[in-house]
Amino acid sequence: MHAAQAQVSSSIVSPELEGQDQAQQPAQTQAQQPAAQASQSEPTSVQARIRARRAARRAAAIREVYSHLYEVYAGAGYMRFTMPSPLQRVNEFAWDAGFTRYYGERFGVTLGGRGYYGTAYVYNNGTNIFKPAISEYAALLGPSYRFYLQPRYSISGRVMGGFVTGNFSGDTAGAPISLTHLYPDGNTYAIDAEIIGEYNLSPSLGFRIAPGYFGTGFGSTIENNFGFTVGIVYRFGKQ
Repeated sequence: MHAAQAQVSSSIVSPELEGQDQAQQPAQTQAQQPAAQASQSEPTSVQARIRARRAARRAAAIREVYSHLYEVYAGAGYMRFTMPSPLQRVNEFAWDAGFTRYYGERFGVTLGGRGYYGTAYVYNNGTNIFKPAISEYAALLGPSYRFYLQPRYSISGRVMGGFVTGNFSGDTAGAPISLTHLYPDGNTYAIDAEIIGEYNLSPSLGFRIAPGYFGTGFGSTIENNFGFTVGIVYRFGKQ
């Protein structure tokens, strides 16, 4: 009988103790939730810090390259120059140089100069002049804009206008234009538009290539000429 009473008493839980156990369970659950949330958010916060450090390094590298005030470039080029009918287009080789003042990492103003040299084929025209040398020299001014920046390379656009002078009769020994069909010597307008790709060898030195359009007005209509330039870029002066 005593053993049965002990079993019954042990199986009966007082209401006060039962209430305490139920009160302790939510408290334990609430204490476990922040720890679980902290363990889940810790990898996310570490990844966010890593991304932030990478972004900061990238921004610092971009500033180091593109925060220069000035840029000079020099190089060579090639162009297919349009001649008056019935002459064929002329392969011309060029020197190209310029100076850019930047007003921020992206926008600048460029002053450039260029010289083109080629040999025109004027057919059998009754003279001894068949392949006279011709040349053009241009002075250009206009805005430049870097629309894609990376620490190692950039892509820019540039539009310039100015004037160009042509020397077409210097190698014709005085043969008339009616026989050679060349343009007359003189000055006219020039329009230049380029897409420029630059690869940075260091923060202050880069290599550039620029395919583009070069329009001139030597004839009765605009001559649409296409070519490219390549060269070295040197940056200096901090903003």
